[in-house]
Amino acid sequence: MHPFRQSLHNELHARPSLYFDEPAHVFHLAFLASEKECNAFLQDCCLESLDLNAAQGITRLDGHALKWERHTEFFTLTLVVTSTCDDLSWTTLPEVLAQKVRVHLPALINSVQIVVRGEAQLDLSRYGFKDPCGSCVGGGDAVVWSDFRLSEEGNNRLLFVNRRLNAYRQGRMIRRLLEIETYRMMASLSLPMAKTLSAQLDVFDSTLVTLSERNADAAGSHARALLADISNLSAQVVSSTAKTRHRFSATQAYAQLVFERLGELRESHVGDCQRLGVFIERRFKPTLRYCTATEQRLEHLAKSVANLGDLLQARVQVEMEEQNSEILKSLNARADAQIKIQHAVEGLSIIAISYYLINLLKLGYSGLHLLGVSLTPRDAMLVMTPLAIGILGLIVRRIRKVKAH
Repeated sequence: MHPFRQSLHNELHARPSLYFDEPAHVFHLAFLASEKECNAFLQDCCLESLDLNAAQGITRLDGHALKWERHTEFFTLTLVVTSTCDDLSWTTLPEVLAQKVRVHLPALINSVQIVVRGEAQLDLSRYGFKDPCGSCVGGGDAVVWSDFRLSEEGNNRLLFVNRRLNAYRQGRMIRRLLEIETYRMMASLSLPMAKTLSAQLDVFDSTLVTLSERNADAAGSHARALLADISNLSAQVVSSTAKTRHRFSATQAYAQLVFERLGELRESHVGDCQRLGVFIERRFKPTLRYCTATEQRLEHLAKSVANLGDLLQARVQVEMEEQNSEILKSLNARADAQIKIQHAVEGLSIIAISYYLINLLKLGYSGLHLLGVSLTPRDAMLVMTPLAIGILGLIVRRIRKVKAH
């Protein structure tokens, strides 16, 4: 059996919902924390044996069902407090859980409270919604209300009115609502970063315009200084890309999950009220589009800087080729002059050698007279002329051999 077969197969059963059919308060908390902080928190909350390698688990806290889930960047807690009374109202987080999460409140990214009740004796005004949005979900088997305003405790409140859902469908429907809010908040995390990055991009764009103008003015720019400035700008853009790539990619992934969960609600209108999905999409999509536009702007800026660097490199290459051409012309002129000088030197050398050779032969002729050899000038000329011509011919031949080699 493959070592991953069982774990991969069990992914089909990952992240189950909490199933209940009684009226209840559902508290959902999401924390941005590292794996180490998550493990410490879970060990404090979960009194039963805890598998730290698991991605989720269901335990009980003070008699109430508590579900924890570990995600890539965050972990969530969902506490269900059931009640026998159907006419529930808003309440605070149970003290047993509030004490445990108090230390981790700075990392709290999302807090949702859902009141789950029946349709009988429903008075919507007593829940304090201002301009509420409402939707029939699950094909009209339940109704969800909310104004998406935070309470004094920082909770986003939803009223879930169950009409005909059993425990399994109700649990899955509530899970979808919780995931919509959590993933929406996680997707919106890139908005502050996108605003900060947008201000930096304005500076980068201005710098790029200046560098482009300097590159266009070939007579007034120094290629080395311009290349240094382009390299500096490119390094800053690459650094910004590296810092923001993960966050923008996560935003796209979380946003896709939000829209998928909205589609799974199968919403329909409740009277003249605006649907929850329409409310979320109309206010969430601008955030998503702003982050996407900022990411695309950064990518286009990186390409523009790279193109400017390529243009400068091409210009420098052309200038270098022109300089090389001038150098080659100068070298050719020098070579021609050297060849002419060499020919002149060769001629002078032959003349000098001829002069010294004739003098040597003359000295030899004088020496023969001293030795008593009787040789007329005419005979000496007949002997020395071929000898001198032969010696000069050998010298010229040797010089040409050396040059050819």
